Amino acid sequence: MRKVFAGLAGLLMLAVVAQFYLAASGAFSTAPHDESFRPHRTLGYVIFLLPVLMTIVAAVARMPGRLIGMAGLVAGLAAVQAVIVAVAKAFNDTGDTSTTAGQLVFGLHAINGLAIMAVAVRVARQARALSRPAVAGRRAGAGNDAEVSGPAAETAQPAS
Repeated sequence: MRKVFAGLAGLLMLAVVAQFYLAASGAFSTAPHDESFRPHRTLGYVIFLLPVLMTIVAAVARMPGRLIGMAGLVAGLAAVQAVIVAVAKAFNDTGDTSTTAGQLVFGLHAINGLAIMAVAVRVARQARALSRPAVAGRRAGAGNDAEVSGPAAETAQPAS
């Protein structure tokens, strides 16, 4: 189950990176606004649903509580993205074309996207570390009883 969670975390990272790409391609597209951002909006739903699934998988796998919470945090931040868009559109619907309040609020969409990226990176790193099996015989500070091999073995062996 931990490997499944780690795989989902890796998939989430790919989706977040693709989301930034789709935002940039939509911003520079010559197509109408709604049409150019459609792929970005669709992937946004996936970025909301994927961490919800990850939270459930992490809970079933009995992952650390902090990791479960961070997976849920990504879903929460993704929901905030939709709220930011709605508030920004509300400011733009006032009819005043000279207002930049909507643009200022919409700028928070990118900042929140960076927060999603940061939390997703942390989740992916921790998930990867927890999915690796413990290596027997590998201890921190193994002492003098550890065998030395390779180029260091020649210098570590006493001369006869």
